[in-house]
Parts: sequence; structure tokens; C-alpha cells
Amino acid sequence: MDEEHLRAVTIGEPQLLDHLIQLVEYRPEWPSLFFREAERIRSVLGHRALQIEHVGSTSVPGLAAKPTIDILLVVRDSADENQYVPPLEAAGYRLRIREPQLDEHRMLKGPDTDINLHVLSQGCAEVERMLFFRDRLRSNEADRQLYERTKRQLAQKKWKYVQEYADAKTSVVEKIVSRARRAFASR
Repeated sequence: MDEEHLRAVTIGEPQLLDHLIQLVEYRPEWPSLFFREAERIRSVLGHRALQIEHVGSTSVPGLAAKPTIDILLVVRDSADENQYVPPLEAAGYRLRIREPQLDEHRMLKGPDTDINLHVLSQGCAEVERMLFFRDRLRSNEADRQLYERTKRQLAQKKWKYVQEYADAKTSVVEKIVSRARRAFASR
């Protein structure tokens, strides 16, 4: 994603990265932070929260990560922001990313913990991709190690935005997702 596109999808100014990416060893408290946030989301959205999943590196035991809890929230239609953004904002979340061209992805920041709340529509291919990736990293040590090595190498580079770091991991992520899909299909 180039800077022009990043500015187009970001609500407010994109946050400049003034330091190297900080990876930390896996922390056992990450699942409980996820569960606390999942409960907060369920309490404000009720039945509109169709699925809530812990995704990203903090959801994979043993994997070093940026200490940001990534959460996937599946709603009926992520483009219909009126159904979920106002109650989440009332609970302290802030809408930061709106990507209509990327499966109507929305991303909100958490109220009191470093949270990326990714919102997607039910049936969206990106939901399946995120879960295949997470589950493959949880179950396949070789892919988990490959991903961690890649992250550590990229974390040593200077990035203007965190999104540039995330984009640099794309080819490795897609290889791992592809292997996860093949393994699933062969069952």
C-alpha cells in the first residue's frame, strides 16, 4: 500500500512510526486480553457480533509479536457501519481504517489496550484466509518459525508506517495460507 492509498483509507492522519518495530516474546496474558475485549464487544453488539476471533501473532502461542491484540469481528455487513460503529465508539473504540475495496474491511483501535479490531462481513473470503493463517501457525512449527524469522528480519528495517512492515510480510503470509489451504483440502 503506497502512502497515497494509506491516507485515503485512514480516518485522521496515518500514524508515523518513529522507531523500529518492537517484537516481544509471546506473553501468556495475550489470550486473556483478547477474552476481555471479546466480552466487551459482545456486550455492546449482542447478536450483531456473529463471530469474534483472536487473530494475528498474539493468537499463536510461542510466536514473537508486536504487543497488539488483533481481533476479527464478523458482522452481517461491514459496509453498514451504523450497525456496529456507534456502539463500539460508545465503548471507547475509534474507527481508523475504512477499506471498501478490500472486502469492506474496517479497523478500529481499542479503548484501553493496544487493539486492532478488524471488521469483515459474514461469508467474506478474508475471514477464511485470516483463520487459515492463524490455525496453520498454531499447528505447524516450520511455518511458525519461517514467519517469525521473516518478522524479525523485517523488524530491523526502518519503516515510515507500520502498514509498510505488514505489507512486506505478504509473500510469506500468502505462502503459508496456500499451504494451509492444501493441507485442509487433503483431509
